[in-house]
Amino acid sequence: MSHAIQLVECPRDAWQGLAGVIPAAAKAEYLGALIAAGFTRIDAASFVSPRAVPQMADSEEVLSLLDLPPGVEIIGIVVNTKGAERAIATGKVTTLGFPHSISAEFLHRNQNQTPDGSLATLQAIQAAANQAGLSLVVYISMAFGNPYNDPWSIDAVLDACRELTARGARQISLADTVGVAAPKKIAGLFAAVRAEMDSSVEIGLHLHARPHEATAKIRAAYQAGCRRFDTALAGLGGCPFAQDDLVGNIATETALAELAQLGAELPELKPLGELIALSRDFGNRYSHVAEDSL
Repeated sequence: MSHAIQLVECPRDAWQGLAGVIPAAAKAEYLGALIAAGFTRIDAASFVSPRAVPQMADSEEVLSLLDLPPGVEIIGIVVNTKGAERAIATGKVTTLGFPHSISAEFLHRNQNQTPDGSLATLQAIQAAANQAGLSLVVYISMAFGNPYNDPWSIDAVLDACRELTARGARQISLADTVGVAAPKKIAGLFAAVRAEMDSSVEIGLHLHARPHEATAKIRAAYQAGCRRFDTALAGLGGCPFAQDDLVGNIATETALAELAQLGAELPELKPLGELIALSRDFGNRYSHVAEDSL
């Protein structure tokens, strides 16, 4: 098995739950700094209702300010065909990201869809991506359980993966949206999915965790065979539609340190100290709405 890590840096997920809106120019400068540091796969923007996620209302403007070199993947999250059209029109998004889920309550909260409606929307978005020559990654949100008492089982996740691949998905990311999964559960589910899926399907993990839990989760996932990880510098983030208490992303720097200890082949990155400090500054500065915007 290859030891090479595919790291997806997720500033979009880091920023979307912040109450104060980061200026478009600052976002674009940060994304440019990520690229300059060596990140080649970036979950950078979403194209959803500005009423639902005010932080992402300026995604077109942000990407228009970004100088995008060849070989950099920009992921844009969409939940409907209108969002897909917006993302494609930027000319900067290379991969559409669509959140599916086995939790009916989460689909209702996050994108006002039923499970069947989600799959129908996915099919339309897949067609739009194919026509535009873009890739597609599908996230299975709440893949490790949910806080709503919706039914969960490994078989349900496997059924969802089979459904998605039958519809053409070749990138699937299992998301622990609220950080409920213990390391043993992460390892068990990932191993089961990886064993079930064809090798042409890239399976990744988008884990949320409290800081003291992150290292054990990364270790369990890597030892189970995971080589694609979604992380965010300084561990900012959390889904604002999942529950009131946001559980952040796993910090990129934490993941890199643990993966290095495990002997993984890491992407070549420049020193990240300044970017980590800037991410923390964003978290501190924009965690509340500015008084002049109230």
